Amino acid sequence: MTMISKTAMGIAVGIAGIFVGYCFYFDQKRRSDPDFKRKLRERRQARKQNQDASIKIPELKDHDVIQRFFLQEVQLGEEMLSCGDVESGIEHLANAVAVCGQPTQLLQILQKTLPPLIFHALVERLPAVSQKLAPQIAMAEDDVE
Repeated sequence: MTMISKTAMGIAVGIAGIFVGYCFYFDQKRRSDPDFKRKLRERRQARKQNQDASIKIPELKDHDVIQRFFLQEVQLGEEMLSCGDVESGIEHLANAVAVCGQPTQLLQILQKTLPPLIFHALVERLPAVSQKLAPQIAMAEDDVE
């Protein structure tokens, strides 16, 4: 093994210091921009609207489609929660509970497995999701009779 000379080490440290300084300077410049927070909020709202629009509720007439949708939503909810995206995870789990045939049993299981704060957020989110799915559930029940 060869020893790295003090000069080479000094140059490497100097370049790293300049790079870090460059990053700090432009980050400060970006954050001091008066439109930064407004643009950030707009991007977050647009992303949230796109996520809401991307969740497609299938036709609730076919039992197999409902079962696949349920399993997909549970899986997506678990993945989102494990990645740290709590809002999307709760949304997907709420969709799964809304189409579930036995929601009370599913909620009991989720209560045991989820942290209390996330479970309470899920319970609070359920009425909004149920209202969103209510027209489709009513149409599916009318077709069955």
